[in-house]
Amino acid sequence: MSLKPQFENQLKIAIRTGKVVLGSKKTIQLTKLGKAKVVVVAANVPPKIKEDIMYYAKLSNVPVYVYEGSSVELGALCGKPFMVAALAIIDVGESNILDLVKSTSEKQ
Repeated sequence: MSLKPQFENQLKIAIRTGKVVLGSKKTIQLTKLGKAKVVVVAANVPPKIKEDIMYYAKLSNVPVYVYEGSSVELGALCGKPFMVAALAIIDVGESNILDLVKSTSEKQ
């Protein structure tokens, strides 16, 4: 069973009601500082960027969700006309995306 539709719904709520920062450079920076609550990376993110994000997320104990779609799909989901390789959620707002991501990471 895929959690993609549930995740997409919760991400839209987080974007609308919380604080989400787009872009791999900012995501890495916020993850290093431990300010990100959840990190989302697209399935086709370049290996070096994914490696950096995973490394700093592990150090900062931040859950990472690998989005099943491409960076183009992730950008469209965020309502942007450009690709989004990674994003950091600083404030989840009214969404329960944090619980969803933690439950998927426990199953892996």
